[in-house]
Amino acid sequence: MDIYFAFPLMFAIIHCIYLLSLNVCTSGSATSCEECLLIHPSCAWCAQEDFGQARTLNSRCDFSQNLQKRGCDDPFIENPRSGSSLLRSKPLSSKGSGVTQYDVIQIYPQKISLSLRPGDQTSFEVQVRPVEDYPVDLYYLMDLSLSMKDDLDTIRNLGTKLAEEMRKLTSNFRLGFGSFVDKNISPFSYTAPKYQDNPCNGYKLFPNCVPTFGFRHLLSLTDKVDRFNEEVQKQLVSRNRDAPEGGFDAILQAAVCKEKIGWRKEAYHLLVFATDDVPHLALDGKLGGLVHPHDGQCHLNDKNEYSAANMMDYPSLALLGEKLAENNIFLIFAVTKRHYVLYKNLTALIPGTTVEILDQDSKNIIQLIVNAYNNIRSKVELSVWDHPEDLNLAFTATCQDGQPLTGLRKCADLKIGDTVSFNITVDARGCPPKGTRKGFIIRPVGFKDRLEVSVDYRCDCSCTYYTKSNSSRCNSAGTYSCGMCHCEPGYLGARCECEEGEVDHQHLSACREAEGKQVCSGRGECSCNQCLCYESEFGKIYGTFCECDDFSCARHKGILCSGHGECHCGECKCHAGYIGDNCNCSTETASCASDDGKICSGRGSCVCGRCQCTEPGAFGDTCEKCPTCPDACGTKRECIECRLFNTGRLADNQTCQRMCKDEIITVETLKTDDSNTVQCVYKTENDCVMKFTYSEHANGQSVLTALKEPECAVAPNAMTVLLAVVGSILLMGIVLLAIWKLVITIHDRREFARFQSARSRARYEMSNAFMNDYLTKTTRL
Repeated sequence: MDIYFAFPLMFAIIHCIYLLSLNVCTSGSATSCEECLLIHPSCAWCAQEDFGQARTLNSRCDFSQNLQKRGCDDPFIENPRSGSSLLRSKPLSSKGSGVTQYDVIQIYPQKISLSLRPGDQTSFEVQVRPVEDYPVDLYYLMDLSLSMKDDLDTIRNLGTKLAEEMRKLTSNFRLGFGSFVDKNISPFSYTAPKYQDNPCNGYKLFPNCVPTFGFRHLLSLTDKVDRFNEEVQKQLVSRNRDAPEGGFDAILQAAVCKEKIGWRKEAYHLLVFATDDVPHLALDGKLGGLVHPHDGQCHLNDKNEYSAANMMDYPSLALLGEKLAENNIFLIFAVTKRHYVLYKNLTALIPGTTVEILDQDSKNIIQLIVNAYNNIRSKVELSVWDHPEDLNLAFTATCQDGQPLTGLRKCADLKIGDTVSFNITVDARGCPPKGTRKGFIIRPVGFKDRLEVSVDYRCDCSCTYYTKSNSSRCNSAGTYSCGMCHCEPGYLGARCECEEGEVDHQHLSACREAEGKQVCSGRGECSCNQCLCYESEFGKIYGTFCECDDFSCARHKGILCSGHGECHCGECKCHAGYIGDNCNCSTETASCASDDGKICSGRGSCVCGRCQCTEPGAFGDTCEKCPTCPDACGTKRECIECRLFNTGRLADNQTCQRMCKDEIITVETLKTDDSNTVQCVYKTENDCVMKFTYSEHANGQSVLTALKEPECAVAPNAMTVLLAVVGSILLMGIVLLAIWKLVITIHDRREFARFQSARSRARYEMSNAFMNDYLTKTTRL
C-alpha cells in the first residue's frame, strides 16, 4: 500500500525541484533591457559593458542575485520595482451635518499614485467610515396606475410622518416626489380616441381617471415636507393596458435629471420605487415600434414630464445600474410580496439596490423606508470605475471583526461610525505605448467620496538614456545600449563582428544545448556561433538554442493558458488572481461568500471560485443548504424568530431580510410524518414551545413550515385549584370514614355472631342440665 503513496510524493518533490531550478529570466527571449523586464518581475538586467560571455545574448537577463554573483556591479543592475505614494490623505470625519458638512471625508486616502512594473504587484489600503448624521435626500417615485389607488390614499400624509422618523436618523433631511404609469402608446396603454382624456372610460369600478403618462416630476427635493403632502393630495390615478409598468423610464429620469430633482452632492441619495407590478425592460418597446435604445440622457420638458417616452425603448438593466452608480443613488424597491423574488433577483444585477416588501395599501411604507435606510447604512461595498483592461485588481476586506476576507470588497452589519479597511493589490499585465498614463477610481457604492488612482508604468530602463548608434563598441555596425550591441541588418555577434552567412564548423557546438543534441534544437540555424531561430505560424521560437516558444503551453477549452496567463518556454505564467497548470483556476472567493459573510457557509472550501461542500448533506452554490447538519435547526430558528415574531438576534441589526430568504409557511397544526423534513423544536423566551419543519424542494428552494403561534401551557385557575384541593380532602375523609365504618361493621358483626353462638350454647347446656336433674328426681321417686 505504501508504494501507491510514494509515487505521487516523489513526483511532487521532483516537480518542486524542477520549478526551483527553472530560471525564467535566462530561458526567455530577452535581447534588450525592456524585454528582460517584461519576462518576469524577478528578472533584472545588467548594463555593465564587460559583463558576461560574448556569445550569450540573453545572459545579461537574470535574477538580481545571480547577476551580482556573476560580477555585475549594483549601479549597473536595472531592476525597477512597483510602488505607491500618497498624494492627498485627509483624515476621516466622524460627523456628517453641521458647518463642516461640505468637507466630510468618508474614504482614506483620497488620491494616490502607483508606479507599476508589469507582473510586480503592489498593494495599498483603503479605509471607509460611514459618518453619523449625514444629510439624506429621498425621492419618492410612485406607481399611479389604477391598482395603486388605495396606496395613494394611504400616503397623503406620508411626508410629515416620514420626516419625523428620518430626523431621528439625520438632522438634514429633504423629500421629493414623482409618479409614473407607462408609455402612452399601444399595446401598453389604451389609445382609442375615447380613452385619450379618460382611460377609465367604461370601467365600472372606477370610471374616471387622468390620461396615461410616462413620468412626471412633481416636487423637487425640499425640507418643507408640507409641500410633499400637498402634492400627493393633488394626485389622481391613471390606467394602462398591460400588467407591467414603465417604472424603469421614471427611475432613469429621476437619476440623471440632477438639477431638476435637486440631488445634493453632499448627501445620501435614496430613490424609493413603490409599485405593485413588474417593470417593462429593454426591447419591450419594440412591441410598440420603438427601435431606438435609450440614450441615458435627461428628457424632462418645461412641464417636468418625460418627453421621450414615446420615442425611445425602455432602459436596460446595465444602463440603469450605470446611471444610478454614476449619480451615487441607492435604489429601494418597495414592492408587494408576490413580486418580491423578481425584484430581489434584479438587485443582484443593479449595484446599490435593495428590496423591501410593501403592504397592499402601503401602510408599512414608513417602516419600510427606515429599514431600507438602516440596511443601506450598514453596508460598505467598493466599486471600480474606468478600470484599465491591462490591470488586475484583487481585494481583501477587513470588516468589524478584524478578520481578513480574501476576494471580498464588501462589509455588512456595520454600525454608524465603524471603520472598515480594504487591501487592494494591483498588477499590470503589460506595457502601454511610451508616455501613456492611466488611472481609475475606487468609490464606495452610493458615496460621493472617491479615491483617485493614477498609474505610471515602469517599463523603461534608465540605461537607455545613454544609447549610442554606430558605436565603435559595435564595430560601427550597430547601436550600443544598456551594455550590448544591437547590430544593423546583415551583421551578427555580440559586437556585430560577423556577417550573416558566415559559418564556423569548428564552433557548431556553441549552437548545441548539449552534446548529441540537434543544432539549435532543430528549430533554427547556427550563424556566427549563434542560433537564428525559425519563424513559426503558431508563435515565437526563442532561446539561446531555440529551445523555447510561446505556444507550447497547456490550454483550457482551446485557449492558451485559459487567457489568464502568458506562455513562457512551455509553462503558463498566470496573471494575478489565477493559478493552475493552465491558469483556469480563479483565486477569487467573492462568489463563494454566503449571505452571512462566511466562505461556503463554513461547510466547505472555495476551489477555483466555486464551493466544494465538505459537510455531509450540505449543498447549494455556497453550501448554504443543509437540512441534516447539526446546526440546521439553530440557523433556521433565527429566521423564524425575526420573520414571524420580530425577535431574536437578527431582529436588531436589520439583517433579517438579507439573511432569511427562505419561504415560511404558517399552519395551525404541524405535520410530522414526512420523512423528507427535519423536525425542529425550541423553547421561547416565554417558556413556550415553538415547532417547525425544514425541507428542501426539488427546485432548490428551502421551505420552513411553522406553527402560527408557540404552544404555551395554560396557567390553572386559583379557585379551581382551591376547590380541587378541598374536594380531594373531603373525598379522602369520606373514603377513610367509609373504610372505618366498614371495619367497625365487620368487627361488630363478628362479635355479635360470637355472642349469639355463646348464648345458644349456654341455653343448650342449661336445658341439658335441667333435663338431667329432672330425670334424676324422677328415678328417685
